[in-house]
Amino acid sequence: MHCKNLLFLASTASATSFPSLEDLSNSVKDVLSRRDGSCPAVWSKVSAELTTMFLTGGQCNDDARAAIRLNFHECGSWETKLGATGGCDGSIILANELTRAENRGLADIASKVQNLATKYGSGLADMIVFAGSHATVTCPGGPVVKTWVGRKDSSVPAPEGLLPDVQASADALFTLFKNKGFNDVDLAALLGAHSVSKQFFVDTTKAGQPQDSTPGIWDVKYYSETTSPAVGDFVFPSDSKLAAHAVVGKQFKGFVNNQGKWNGKYADAMARMNLFGVANTNGMLDCTSALPKSTNVKREMRAMPVYGRTA
Repeated sequence: MHCKNLLFLASTASATSFPSLEDLSNSVKDVLSRRDGSCPAVWSKVSAELTTMFLTGGQCNDDARAAIRLNFHECGSWETKLGATGGCDGSIILANELTRAENRGLADIASKVQNLATKYGSGLADMIVFAGSHATVTCPGGPVVKTWVGRKDSSVPAPEGLLPDVQASADALFTLFKNKGFNDVDLAALLGAHSVSKQFFVDTTKAGQPQDSTPGIWDVKYYSETTSPAVGDFVFPSDSKLAAHAVVGKQFKGFVNNQGKWNGKYADAMARMNLFGVANTNGMLDCTSALPKSTNVKREMRAMPVYGRTA
């Protein structure tokens, strides 16, 4: 009887107050991973949840495209003179930068990402970056972006005026990106993220229109359709100007029908953006391995309904 009571108490305690053997095992793995430099096991759990969140019918959905935009707006609000401050530091949420006009529409994905950071005990900046990288490769055809964790969060707001304005001139936008350490190739490549974008605020009468005809697929149609739009495409004034720019435009045209070249250049530029505000990667952990593998574009394109692309 005494033994039965002890067993009952042990089982009750383990269910209500003590961690499970699986949780203990994962905790040990996380501690060991920090010692050997490998990615903590928890990020594989995060990855599995994000895959469910970002995929609908085999294509990347509105949460995925919003996560990519959140990543850019978080890290891109930086320039080289800020050094090891700002950039990817969680301030877009922690400093309430979501109230800024350029960040309209990001509140919902920001809340979801913040909930994931709380659930899995990660830094907010790390979760924003990981979610952005995950969304990119979740889109069929998307590249794997080298992704580190171990950033420091901050509630100091980023300076205003460091994100691109869709009405700005091509020269002004080129200068803006050069001040971040990017060149013409980087800028042209980063613009390609609009391949999976939809606009809601530039022209509210056309809210939800995509920027190329296949917004659920990470492909190079954006580059050809910016200059020759398909029916239903929405072209940002800034994109049109940059596509015709004497310097950036040459690189822009170089990505037309060249998926491999674009993916490589995009992954390189975005990996550097994801370290804006980070002095170096000493003490950080490479969690690229926790991201999904790339998905074949052609297979997904065959499965797509005609212009079922705005879904």
